[in-house]
Amino acid sequence: MRRASTRPGGVLHPHAARAHFQLVRHAPADDLSPWIERHWTVRWDLRGRPPHVQETLPHPCVNLTITEHGAAIHGCETRRSGVQLIGEGRVFGTKFRPGAFFPFLGRPLSQLTDRSAPLREVFGPRADELAAGVLAVDDEAAQIALVEAFLRELSPRRDAGVDRVIEVVQLALDRPAVARVEDLAELAQIPARTLQRLFRRYVGVGPKWVIRCFRLHEAAERLAAGRVLDGASLAAELGYFDQAHFIRDFKALIGSAPSEYAARCAAQAAAGTFPESGATTGITIL
Repeated sequence: MRRASTRPGGVLHPHAARAHFQLVRHAPADDLSPWIERHWTVRWDLRGRPPHVQETLPHPCVNLTITEHGAAIHGCETRRSGVQLIGEGRVFGTKFRPGAFFPFLGRPLSQLTDRSAPLREVFGPRADELAAGVLAVDDEAAQIALVEAFLRELSPRRDAGVDRVIEVVQLALDRPAVARVEDLAELAQIPARTLQRLFRRYVGVGPKWVIRCFRLHEAAERLAAGRVLDGASLAAELGYFDQAHFIRDFKALIGSAPSEYAARCAAQAAAGTFPESGATTGITIL
């Protein structure tokens, strides 16, 4: 198995997170990499300790998750999500590349935006066998092998639309200063209206949402790492017209002002104490 990126990847309050659960990411097999970004596992053992509420930021992609409570497909969420970790547990997940679940679903991804569907509803009765098999083994390599074998049998076909969406999403990720759909469309050499239709069909959200999401991911990661000295400069680097608009967007997605979030992360890192935050419904997607 190859380990994937160790960046926080949208995990809010990462210092507190590391004290409460273990997150491991694995790169997919080469033949499935056009569709799968990574596999991930979360394990926690809080027996004898208070529950922990973990929040994460949304990603423009689909995740498959398997837990003792069920197996599901999660469409792109447009809000932060949170889950309360209690006792002992584990989650196995597969994160698809932006737009790359379309060949498996066969219909516009907008139908899954902000909703989850049981794995059986999407893939039929054999999904129950997959979930049972993954839960029956504890070895992550074996779990990955089961999921990848299942996905291979579905014989996904390469789709030019998927490849184009992945390219454009990567442009938005690599250039956080790009703030307008028109600017992203010009970089990608795609008409803005065509880009809008492409994203709705393959991703489930519009390119404007993706641009804002990535900018706020970048801001939260820098603030948590203590790499921001000037909020106005950060807002400018991320393509915001002014600091007020940046603060408004940050509070809407993260739930607190940038200065408050940075202060709380710094306190958690320095003191090693991790106060709990309020939870929203949903499942943590990593």
